[in-house]
Amino acid sequence: MKHFLRSLAVVAAVAAAPSFAVAQTAPAPVATTAAAAVSPQANAAVKELLDAMDVRKMMIASFAEMEKALPQMMRAQLTSVINADPGADAEKKKAALAKVEQVLPVASQAINRLFKDPALIDEMLVEIAPLYVKNYTVAELKELTAFYRTPLGRKMLALSPRLSAESMAIGQRIVAPRLNGLMQEVMQSAQGK
Repeated sequence: MKHFLRSLAVVAAVAAAPSFAVAQTAPAPVATTAAAAVSPQANAAVKELLDAMDVRKMMIASFAEMEKALPQMMRAQLTSVINADPGADAEKKKAALAKVEQVLPVASQAINRLFKDPALIDEMLVEIAPLYVKNYTVAELKELTAFYRTPLGRKMLALSPRLSAESMAIGQRIVAPRLNGLMQEVMQSAQGK
């Protein structure tokens, strides 16, 4: 059971990781502690960029896409891990797969609650904003803001959540078999010692 829960947590964390990549394209106002070291011009430029990018709306849309894809991804990954376990006979695998189906809806609901918590987005934005101040000049922040206000910039923002979700599914499809093979090697190596 511990192995199953650990696998579930790993799958959820891996599946959620791309949301942070999407979120990192979205700066926010600088946190109070970081604001002291940041110029008022940089703070204003980051806020302007945040407004131009509709960051909160984009993150909510990304989370919504993840909520749709995550249960299937978790099921596929956990099924692969269970089926690849050389130490489990057919009956144990069947029982573990039944447990996945029992626990998956509860896990999905918990993850959905997490994604719907406005504090999550607030915290992410506060933590991400200093990265933009650190890596872009005020002039560059203003150029980015101008771009995101163009039709192409708006289109890019509108498509980002869907492209992220589709990219995540592609990554899952490509990475999962390799992870399963690696897990089998590790388990066989551990049993051989």
